Amino acid sequence: MRFLLVDRLIESPEEGHLSGIKNVAMSEDYLEHHFRNRPIMPGVLLLEALSQLAGWQVAAASDFESWFLIDQVHRCGLYGFVLPGDQVEISVERLEAPGPGRAAFRGIGRVKGQKRVAAEFEGAIVALEDLEDPDEQRVRYARLVRAR
Repeated sequence: MRFLLVDRLIESPEEGHLSGIKNVAMSEDYLEHHFRNRPIMPGVLLLEALSQLAGWQVAAASDFESWFLIDQVHRCGLYGFVLPGDQVEISVERLEAPGPGRAAFRGIGRVKGQKRVAAEFEGAIVALEDLEDPDEQRVRYARLVRAR
């Protein structure tokens, strides 16, 4: 099973920044058992959405030659629940690289302006072609930014 947790990308004129949207639908598989009578988006999936957004930032900045894979979380806070029907506005800011072949990010997710997740994390920069077809990712990126 694969969770694609970014539904739309909003390009930023600021280098190293990227914003996006995650729409939480009741039909998402993980909500069936988390929790049955009170569905809540798992906090770890909010962190994953930020990580995927960081991947898109790295891909776009490298002309789809590279991708980001999270492997360390330095700080992460959860500030309330994300429920079905919520639209989570997510954004990441690239921080100073912690070393060669690495990237670090600060990310935040908000619902109706209220913070729901904030994190600082880092990971490896890897060749995109080792994970996905770069041309397919270019097409997916164009769809996510609503390019014509």
